[in-house]
Amino acid sequence: MLSCSLRTRVVSEGATREFFFVRLQIFEMSKAVLNNAFLPSGNLADIAIDQGRIAAIQKAGSLAADSGIDCRRRCVLPGFIDIHNHGAKGIDVNEADADGLLEIGRFLLSNGVCGWVPTIVPDEDTAYCRVISAVEKAMEISATMPVARILGVHYEGIFANKNMCGALQPEYFRTYSGTELESLPVPASGGRIMTFAPEISGGVDLATDLSRSGWIGAIGHTDSNPETLERAFSAGARHFTHFFNAMSGIHHRKIGVAGWALTEPLATIDIIADGVHIAKRLLDFAIRSKTPEHTLLISDSVAPTGLGDGAFTLWGDEINVEGRRTLGPNGGIAGSVITMLDAARSVYELGFNLQEIAFMSARNPARLLGIDGDTGTIEVGKRADLVVLGPDFQIDMVFIGGQIVGGPHD
Repeated sequence: MLSCSLRTRVVSEGATREFFFVRLQIFEMSKAVLNNAFLPSGNLADIAIDQGRIAAIQKAGSLAADSGIDCRRRCVLPGFIDIHNHGAKGIDVNEADADGLLEIGRFLLSNGVCGWVPTIVPDEDTAYCRVISAVEKAMEISATMPVARILGVHYEGIFANKNMCGALQPEYFRTYSGTELESLPVPASGGRIMTFAPEISGGVDLATDLSRSGWIGAIGHTDSNPETLERAFSAGARHFTHFFNAMSGIHHRKIGVAGWALTEPLATIDIIADGVHIAKRLLDFAIRSKTPEHTLLISDSVAPTGLGDGAFTLWGDEINVEGRRTLGPNGGIAGSVITMLDAARSVYELGFNLQEIAFMSARNPARLLGIDGDTGTIEVGKRADLVVLGPDFQIDMVFIGGQIVGGPHD
């Protein structure tokens, strides 16, 4: 595990708590059958896996194999995809080497995440080069390891509104003159997401250049007016980052960024379902208004995720974690400490069905990244990235590329 500047000082009943890092076990098999799997569609089925792909889906009881696994009517969801993740288990993406990124990937996989996008906060230019180098190395060596796959990179907030910085450090923010995008390092493969504020100098031109260069333009950390939002949207920036957070809200005479996104039918949003960033009733309202067809769940997790309560150093500031809440030095929220499993459970408790959860946690993220032809749903021919959930919405098994991986409840 990478040793980074994040310092942990956790005290429980006068003693330092020792943290247990989940050790995953992976079982090699080229063929398998999941019998009696309850699919998000509501159907009970057998799922055949061959060479890492879903080879067949048939009525329960139709398929038999020596390597059959009885799911006992447990729900099987497509593996979660987290497009906004700053780290976990004491490891921060901005400071991680390849080993650190792989350690994050192990933790994520144990919580049902089969693909993730490391998310970089504004920093020194040298940090970007170092992180991308680590990402490329981790992508290269992770193909045969029991870790969540890295699916690209997400730059959050380099081109942001300083008045909407949230927990980010505004001294590293930039405006856009037309050349800055070219200088940002990116991995040779995978998706590229840029969260930006279109109202900054050159912001609409940035939206155009992002679209032309194959980036996903995501609007966030913004107080943009409707006219600028319209121009950025027309230029190709059609997604909104951590909805409601670090953006102007809704007033009955001033629509705000949140109101504009809710009322634009083609806009998609991602949202942090931790019960802290957004009140539960408003979370429910936003998803039902936007619909699960246009909503993505994200974790927005930061390095203390998985370490419990305590005091930590994050991005140069002292923060405290209490339950699911992170508290920065100014009393604001500093990211989340949930997983995608927690997010999925939260919206399930709000009454969203398993099909809707599968859309928000897997299909829609895959669609945004442009990889939905390969993953994100349970269909013949797609990657066998699957999460088997027990009756208490805990993970029983995870499949990644058709391989069974032991989870945290082995």
